[in-house]
Amino acid sequence: MSGLRQLRQSDGFTLVEMVMVIIILGVMVLGVSSFVIMGTRIFVESTTVDQVLSQSRFVMERMTREIRNAVPNSLRVTKNPATFQCIEFVPIQACASYIDLPISPETTSLTGTVMTPSLGINKDHRMLVYPLQLTHIYSATPTASEGRLFDIDKYDATTNTVTFDRAVRFSEASPRRRFFMVDNAVSYCFFANGNIRRYASYNMFNVTQPTATQMGGNAKSALMAENVVIKDGNWPIFYTPGTLINNAVVQLTPQFEVNGQAFQYQHQVQVVNVP
Repeated sequence: MSGLRQLRQSDGFTLVEMVMVIIILGVMVLGVSSFVIMGTRIFVESTTVDQVLSQSRFVMERMTREIRNAVPNSLRVTKNPATFQCIEFVPIQACASYIDLPISPETTSLTGTVMTPSLGINKDHRMLVYPLQLTHIYSATPTASEGRLFDIDKYDATTNTVTFDRAVRFSEASPRRRFFMVDNAVSYCFFANGNIRRYASYNMFNVTQPTATQMGGNAKSALMAENVVIKDGNWPIFYTPGTLINNAVVQLTPQFEVNGQAFQYQHQVQVVNVP
């Protein structure tokens, strides 16, 4: 009987024991939660850095490929020192050699004979021959009877005959008998707010290079990357036009910054295409 009474008296925990257990559990939970929070923060920060790195690599690779494929003498750069810098160029849609085209001082003609490019000829594109200056491209008048850029009405791949929408003649012959098929211009713009955007499908016939605001209304705009840092007015695009002995060169030096970490590219792109 006394043993049963003693057993009942030993059931449960005292208040001191409960408080000690609560304190120990609290310390353990605090330590585990700090470890989890720190691990989560490291994961989020590393993921953010990796995302910015991936975006920067993507936009640099995309710009490099497109600039290398630009029509010779079609690159130009403009900027607003406080807000943006843009590089504009005309991509080559197809390229090959011509066999016989109406070229000054010959008379105008409706047709010409060319070699079919590997990508074919799209009649919605325009034919460009021997562009030596920006004005030969951006100030061209495709509706004129003489020039360097004309619309195409149709193309017969069986006879390699291209038909223009009217009788035309090109202003000057290409030493390499080369022609380019082109569409609208493309622009890449770096903004002071950290964004890089690509603009396309806007009117290419602008004597003066359009600003980002002017392109924005009619262009297809795509956000390519973020977290670009512009310091002390050092914009990342520097263009050196080509000469008789050197190719045109575009230097890209964008700096990206995320979570207090900064990295900068030193990239050079050569435009190897010639008229």
